[in-house]
Formats: sequence, structure tokens, C-alpha cells
Amino acid sequence: MKSKIITLLTDFSAKDGFVGTMKGVILSINPKVELVDLSHEVSRHNTLEASVVLRTSYHFFPKGTIHLVVIDPEVGGSRRAILVETEKYFFIGPDNGALSFALENEKVKKVIELTNPQYFLRDISNTFHGRDIFAPVAAHLAKGVPVRKFGTPTKEYRRFTLLSPRIHRNGVSGKVIYIDHFGNLVTNISGGLAAKLAQKKMVISLKNFKIDKLSKTYTDSQPGQIIAVVGSNDCLEIAVNQGNASQILKAKEGAEVDINMLK
Repeated sequence: MKSKIITLLTDFSAKDGFVGTMKGVILSINPKVELVDLSHEVSRHNTLEASVVLRTSYHFFPKGTIHLVVIDPEVGGSRRAILVETEKYFFIGPDNGALSFALENEKVKKVIELTNPQYFLRDISNTFHGRDIFAPVAAHLAKGVPVRKFGTPTKEYRRFTLLSPRIHRNGVSGKVIYIDHFGNLVTNISGGLAAKLAQKKMVISLKNFKIDKLSKTYTDSQPGQIIAVVGSNDCLEIAVNQGNASQILKAKEGAEVDINMLK
């Protein structure tokens, strides 16, 4: 399975030349590759956020796409660098959990620890493995180098487990796992589960705020109103119509969200 598409997901922002440098490395090795910026605005060092962004985006790309993810707070340390081949895609990045939510939905065929310096840049810095290791590996992979040549097979990779809400007698308890650009609070409660519970009388709670229904669209509410809605990623979201829920509710990632059934 070969690919000429490489997506890039980082926390580098657009201020510095880090993203452009990675692209330069890739294009120097494989000028025919197509580069797609998934996002470079992941919160600094936030591997959980990166995992959520990747999970909601990767499967919209053609089969064979290479997803390059560099959120790397442990760069230069003992964390491993890995390449994962699934039935449909490739994933490359540090082994810190950022790939794990996407891999939950995929049939993993091979996991390779990147140990073969033949496919790295000659001089490896201790602070920019995105440029020196991950970008060249992605470029060589896109040229058709077999997965097995990049290093040592392994069966393990780091996984996050936060995606599973707690289902209990009175409903379900979850958490905010991502805050998007609009300030919407994305939870780990699936849209299907939320819709099922909303068929009966229930209340959705976050901090001291309570919502007594699940809206279908933002237009079901007035501007400034706090609502619960199933977002495009099929997760329950707490939002404010034409406002910023994170700021108004003073909520951060990890905030608890409950759906409780009423008698």
C-alpha cells in the first residue's frame, strides 16, 4: 500500500518555521508528495487533544494516506518513535498516546519502532525529531520503502483510555476531552448514547449549569443560550449559540459532564 498524501498534525503553530522546515525535508526526499495541513494549532504539548483531533479527521482521507503527528513534549528523551500500518492508513509519530484514539477504530497490521538511521536525516537534534526523524520517514514511506525497513517490530504502543464514559444506574458520567476553536466543549459521551438518554426526561449537568434537552441544531436556541448538541464528530458537546462555552462556563478539559435520568 503506497501513498502520495501526507497529513501533518502538530502543536507548532504558524509563528515559527518548524512546519515549513518539515515540509522542506519531505519535499527534498519526495517532491511528488501532496502535503495536507490537518492542524498546527493543537494546544502546546497536549497529546490528548491531538488524539481527539486525529480521530475525528483521519478517516476522511483516501486509503493509503500517511498521517504524521508531532506533538512531542518528551522529544530527545526515552519515548519511542513509531510507525503504525493499518488496513487503510499509516500513522507516524512519537509513542505518547496521540495516535491511540484513531488506532482504536483501525485494524492494526504492523507497529514498527523507528530505529533505522538510514531513513533519518544525518544529524539528529535533541529537540526537533519532527524534522530529523518523522518527516524523512514519512517521505521515504511515501516513496514506497517497505514498512519493515524502518526499524524493529513491536506489538505495543501507548494508549489513552479516557474515551470511555462511566455508565451507571441513573445515566452516564463523562468528561470534556477537547475544546474546539469556537469554545465548544466536546465530551467523551457518544452522540448515540446521548440521543438515547434524551428520549426520556433527563438533565445534562456541567459544574452548576443544567440543560434539560438535547438540541438538534444551534438554531434551536437563542444567541447566548447554553445548549447540548451532538457535534459533527458524533460526540455530545456543550456549546453556546454564537458564544464561547469554555469561557462562559469557565470549563476546561477534564471537566465532568453528567446525564442523569429524572423520575
